[in-house]
Amino acid sequence: MRSVITLICVFVGLATLGPMLAPYDPTQIDIPNRLSAPSAAHWLGTDAIGRDILSRLLHGARWSLGLAFLISVTGLVIGSLVGLLAALGGRATDWAVMRVTDTFLAFPELVASVVIAGLLGASTGSLIFALTVTSWMRYARVARGIGLSLKTRGYVIQARLAGLSPWAIARWHYLPSLLPSLTVVWTGMFARAILGISALGFLGFGVQPPMPEWGTMLLDARIHMRSTPLQMIWPGLAIVICVLAINLSGDALRDALAKQEDRG
Repeated sequence: MRSVITLICVFVGLATLGPMLAPYDPTQIDIPNRLSAPSAAHWLGTDAIGRDILSRLLHGARWSLGLAFLISVTGLVIGSLVGLLAALGGRATDWAVMRVTDTFLAFPELVASVVIAGLLGASTGSLIFALTVTSWMRYARVARGIGLSLKTRGYVIQARLAGLSPWAIARWHYLPSLLPSLTVVWTGMFARAILGISALGFLGFGVQPPMPEWGTMLLDARIHMRSTPLQMIWPGLAIVICVLAINLSGDALRDALAKQEDRG
């Protein structure tokens, strides 16, 4: 668990301090040194137009991880509110909200994101909107399930009889019970957001050139995959290691919460 947290802290540090640690401007073109192998001057080599790959990876971490954090947190807030609305509303509200949620869940997330981003046009704003629209449903289902189980608890019934409003009950009694489970879901959705950003970037719907992002770096390196495969390996490794570390941290957090519940 400690090693996983350490690895995540390293990625957070790279996303925060990466631009200051980058040895070169990530958009600086150096045609004479294009497609160069790793060396003392360029530790990870250069790309097809001579840009330093290490600098682009460090700057790209801010885009890939920062956008994934924004998307996953926005989805968490929207999904939690929708789930609480279904749980606290009447049967008609619950039925209507969950049918809308099920409709969104019926479409594969990546396919729906590509369609939305394609309709809106390739831009960072379209990327954020497309991935947010397809990420809130899992939070909503978890929030609704826990909310319905809490409705019959004695302290919730007493709060209702005391005249507290539904949203006051949600704030003081529902949210403390929701946060642990939603945090576990959030770690998985954070990792999925990184993959989604990279996938849309690889398809040309993500962060637009010349700004570096791990998915767009894969797209740029695709043409030279056979001659200089390291161009694709470096951003691919960054995505794999980061997603794996986040998923492992989510598993460890879930196990820790399960042990805490058993002791309680």
